[in-house]
Amino acid sequence: MRILVVSTAVGPIGQGRGGGVEVTVYSLVRGLTDRGHQLTVLAPQDSEPCGCPMRTVAGQLQPPWQQQRRDAPVVQPPDGVLAAMWREAWTLQARHHVVLNLGYDWLPLWLGPCFTTPVLHLISMGSLSQAMDQAVADVANTHPGRLAFHGRSQMESFGIHHGAVVGNGFDLDTYRFVQEPEPLLGWVGRIAPEKGLEDAAAAATLLSMPLAVWGRVEDPAYKARVTADHPDCDFRWKGFLPPLQLRRELGRCAVLLMTPRWQEAFGNAVVEAMACGVPVVAYRRGGPRETVDHGLTGFLVEPGQVTELAAMVEKAYRLDRHNVRRRCRERFGVAPFAQRLEAWILAALHRDPARGAEP
Repeated sequence: MRILVVSTAVGPIGQGRGGGVEVTVYSLVRGLTDRGHQLTVLAPQDSEPCGCPMRTVAGQLQPPWQQQRRDAPVVQPPDGVLAAMWREAWTLQARHHVVLNLGYDWLPLWLGPCFTTPVLHLISMGSLSQAMDQAVADVANTHPGRLAFHGRSQMESFGIHHGAVVGNGFDLDTYRFVQEPEPLLGWVGRIAPEKGLEDAAAAATLLSMPLAVWGRVEDPAYKARVTADHPDCDFRWKGFLPPLQLRRELGRCAVLLMTPRWQEAFGNAVVEAMACGVPVVAYRRGGPRETVDHGLTGFLVEPGQVTELAAMVEKAYRLDRHNVRRRCRERFGVAPFAQRLEAWILAALHRDPARGAEP
């Protein structure tokens, strides 16, 4: 197939604004290209190459939904890149068998039925706003096969109980396995309130262990508040790193902490750590409760239970790191992810009334 992949409008690929979508783009391109498909990626200007032909579009970046109130209205910035990308997608659609949307926003969900080429949506986050919930529900009611999700709990946050769940994929050969880690805790994510960095800092303080923090600072005031509220935490601020550099550093950690205060759709950092052999202690919420094998690749604790979080770190430290990496390879490689994507796309085209009986 010829597939047009439309990335997120919140930031260029490679700069970290797009969060997990950026990891998904690389894995999706690698996996589907290996299966013989021809891909073109449409992304904001200044995006980095991702392994296939790319078209970039200039414009003002779209505000992320996770930074807005649940009752916030739809926002369309002047000269917005979201509208510009989908104007470009409209002009390119006839050259492709399918358009695959990775952006979590209202416009592609609303425009999709107007395209002559089917537009499929891999939803990257859970329920965050009334406007997005309605946009997802409209597609679920009219074209249910065009939606896919990274995890079941993410899908169910929209009130959808039967749909395509494709997980995610990672090029595991690019992750550096470390058998003997440093006495260091790790935390990866955007520095923003919904990610719950303060709980990781509290656990690290209880354990008297340094906490390495990798991620883009989206909310400087929040970072300052967490730092001030945990004066005894030995923060090791690492900033946002390009993917390959992060993969070389993550393995140094004894354990990764995952402490979201929202419903993570998948939690890429969990899998990235496990790919390096690093066990994970995470809140039993959203994607991590599906990606962490309790007692094998890490441990799950109830959200907000910082004392339990610290206690499970000591147990996780004793897990076999070879087993952690082996289990990760079994579940989250690029090849099985691409197979699941391909099966979903073909099924969606097959059932799409605009395409007839066959893809």
